[in-house]
Amino acid sequence: MIGASGKTCVTEILSDEEYLKMVDAKLDEELAEYHQDQNIEELADLTEVVRAALIARGYTLEDLERVRAEKASKRGAFQEKILLKEVIG
Repeated sequence: MIGASGKTCVTEILSDEEYLKMVDAKLDEELAEYHQDQNIEELADLTEVVRAALIARGYTLEDLERVRAEKASKRGAFQEKILLKEVIG
């Protein structure tokens, strides 16, 4: 896209370690942007970076969904808007 607009890019291939650091930093950045704007575009950006983090760490979307479903089954989810305030005993 940049080249098609007549501009030149300077790029670098990151090591696996550098890439993971970059992805983690990008997650923080995208989450901050979502907190600021709270729109679907920022959620889409955040989701894209989560997908990149999954793949970079050797997981699949299916792995994520399986773990998410297991945790929701054991601990509940957020759809009912219930806030656990305290556990007594």
